[in-house]
Amino acid sequence: MMRTALEIVTLVVIGLLLVLVVREMPPFGDPTNPVHNEVSEFYLENTQDETGVQNVVAAIITDYRGFDTLGELTVLLTAIAGLLAVLRS
Repeated sequence: MMRTALEIVTLVVIGLLLVLVVREMPPFGDPTNPVHNEVSEFYLENTQDETGVQNVVAAIITDYRGFDTLGELTVLLTAIAGLLAVLRS
């Protein structure tokens, strides 16, 4: 009984925190959002000259953020290997 009450209280607190965080988010499409900064402009303006690649998304993933992508792939492959090890036993 006490454990169930503690779980409910924890879920309510997490839910309230999520609602508070969402309320603080800027409106969708607002030009003053933090996502609209000089980094995206730099990528769009300089990708072809610096990388020689016409696909901006591919250039960002492979050239500009190569180590980050390698780290994400390492985490993903480690998780898959762990999952396969657990499921096979």
